[in-house]
Amino acid sequence: MKDDLMLIGEIAAFFGVSRKAIRLYEKKGIIKPVKVDVETGYRYYSAEQVQQLNTLLELKALGFSLDEIKMILDGKTAKESLLAMLEKKHQAWQKAMNSAKYKAECLNNIISNVQSSQPAEKITEMTEEERAWLLVKMVCVEDISVRQALSEALWV
Repeated sequence: MKDDLMLIGEIAAFFGVSRKAIRLYEKKGIIKPVKVDVETGYRYYSAEQVQQLNTLLELKALGFSLDEIKMILDGKTAKESLLAMLEKKHQAWQKAMNSAKYKAECLNNIISNVQSSQPAEKITEMTEEERAWLLVKMVCVEDISVRQALSEALWV
């Protein structure tokens, strides 16, 4: 029977996770070894548990909590609830991607603005007005009212 099973260390190494993590998944009731040797305490896992661990790690990478993953793997989640959970994660990733895209655009704008500013070896060599303009060019503020207030404050 041991030929068909994998030790905890083998699946941990295969997936690049720690044995401690797998024991945590076991403690949470998500993954259970098919056999535990009472003399050695070695945990043995079947191909089914290896597939469950793979699914667990994929869901974890997508941002699901261990409690959510347990619900999904238990199969006790209604289709509508599962779809709602998936849609919520999808929206969260969309928001994160939009935020990352905005930040990348801000960095591109700052790079362009700094490249087009007057050359100075050191910021300390700039006049106060030149430094203020450089700061204005570098700032990338999401809120229009904050941007307007910042602009007004610099020139008062």
